[in-house]
Amino acid sequence: MDGTPDDIPADTETAGTARPAHSTLADGLRFAFGTLTVFPVRVARWDRAAARAGMLSAPAAGLAVGLCAAAVGALLLFAGSAPLLAAVATVAVPAVLTRGLHLDGLADTADGLGSGRPAEDALRIMKRSDIGPFGVITLLLVLLAQVAAVCELYGQGWARGAVAVVAAGVTARLALTLASRAGVPPARPEGLGAAVAGTVPVRAAVLAALLVTAGCAAAGALFGLSGAVRQAAAVLAGLAAAHALLHHGVRRFGGVTGDVFGALAETAATASLVVMTLG
Repeated sequence: MDGTPDDIPADTETAGTARPAHSTLADGLRFAFGTLTVFPVRVARWDRAAARAGMLSAPAAGLAVGLCAAAVGALLLFAGSAPLLAAVATVAVPAVLTRGLHLDGLADTADGLGSGRPAEDALRIMKRSDIGPFGVITLLLVLLAQVAAVCELYGQGWARGAVAVVAAGVTARLALTLASRAGVPPARPEGLGAAVAGTVPVRAAVLAALLVTAGCAAAGALFGLSGAVRQAAAVLAGLAAAHALLHHGVRRFGGVTGDVFGALAETAATASLVVMTLG
């Protein structure tokens, strides 16, 4: 996820301007889309206020990515594609729209955690450009799980699959909002992890989680009460899985990094998709 240079300090602000005390919704959306997607959005501010608004707007970026992924899958299904091929294309879209940074963060985090080294050494391993065996295995299993889950959901109908894919995209970015809450420290003094760590008030993070869960449940209600319950459970399961990884990562690394944020997004998306196939 770390789409910014590692030498950006946590308190960087736009050059030549005074740091505003507050950030607008537009600033937040630019920050979210500019750092979490490849959409051509220029991030004009890197101060803490913009980071706070940006991480609160992260689910909106997830909504855009999820809609694109669902659209590609639905078009292939309408064209007569098998659910498996449509699922592969659907899973590929978020990777393309994030330049693979979330998947790269997942692999790097797996290598860091799997190394069993002290925090400083583990962080050094994560910064290397190569991917170790833990990262390769984790990437393989996560992508297989995502494709298998989406294929199963498409087998239940294109609409069910599309709604699930969009919900997974939103849940993945909501996990980043919660990981940016106050009290979660950065592991390094630079990079995107340091820029956003601790910027989101706990109450705002909880409110965002409630709103997203309610929105996903409402979308699931298109398929009845069981659909609403399944969607809400999937969001909560994705957040729970991401929280478990966040807790472990903070304990092992001393805080969060851009790589950890990428791993959280992929973990939340995968867990939510798997839960939506159950029942």
